[in-house]
Amino acid sequence: MSLLETLAEQESRLVFPSFDNEVALALGAFLLSAARERSLPVTISVRRGQQRLFHAALPGTSADNDEWIDRKSRVVDRFARSSYRVGESFRADGKTFEVDSRLDPDRYAAHGGVFPVIVAGVGMVGTVGVSGLPQADDHAFVVEQLEEFLATTA
Repeated sequence: MSLLETLAEQESRLVFPSFDNEVALALGAFLLSAARERSLPVTISVRRGQQRLFHAALPGTSADNDEWIDRKSRVVDRFARSSYRVGESFRADGKTFEVDSRLDPDRYAAHGGVFPVIVAGVGMVGTVGVSGLPQADDHAFVVEQLEEFLATTA
């Protein structure tokens, strides 16, 4: 399976039965606990629509990580795909997101770490993401935590 196929499969599989403020807070706390256990220098964000419902910044992060999450979240909002999948789609076509998307790179970043919150029968309703690790690691951490969270709450 190619990386693009794997990323698409993750999005089709990691679906919430429902999503509200309480689920968002529980998800954020779940990611925060896992990041603390591993001493990861990440900033965590969970949003529904444009509203940030959970935000935490662990030691080793800065305001730059907040900006990265915002930029990656805008990509997910626009394309309804993970920020990593969007960037990889451009790379697979021999293009770069920064040039070929024609979007302002100061506002949009197609780097791994932000994932769409998808609700069964509804579609995308928000985003969950981290910033602070290399992009593939940011993405892998979010996916891993979504898998565990959905397995324990579904």
